[in-house]
Amino acid sequence: MTPISRSVSETELTVLKALWDLRVGPVRELQAKLNDDGHAWAYTTVQTLLNRLEQKGYVASKKVGRAFHFHVIVSRDQLLSQELGDLAERVCGGAALPLVMNLVQGRRFTSAEIGRFRDLLDKLESDGQDEAKSKRRPRRARKGAGDAPC
Repeated sequence: MTPISRSVSETELTVLKALWDLRVGPVRELQAKLNDDGHAWAYTTVQTLLNRLEQKGYVASKKVGRAFHFHVIVSRDQLLSQELGDLAERVCGGAALPLVMNLVQGRRFTSAEIGRFRDLLDKLESDGQDEAKSKRRPRRARKGAGDAPC
């Protein structure tokens, strides 16, 4: 299930991170993990945050005995992709390039990371050329067609 496009708050993200580490568990176990991580949250606070995340489509629960066990149904990569897509839409009118450029400019990357960037760009370029070839059809000349925007 793809979650409804709703951003997560900082506290909800903290719960998601803990639940990604825990994988699955009851509220009490998650509360203990969060407390170990330096958050002094009450059981009811953790329960409320989990209920919000479940309503938003990020976690699911299953009753095991008397307790509900929660697990994340959205990966970190899925959440990151959704959040970046929402940001690009809100700030850049949906354009990804300004977002990508700002993410990478002024940052230091290892040779391995740069190699991964190159591989990704090569794949994107190759996929784009394959797509362009499959869509290529003879074009008829139109008056003023060269003046049309993108």
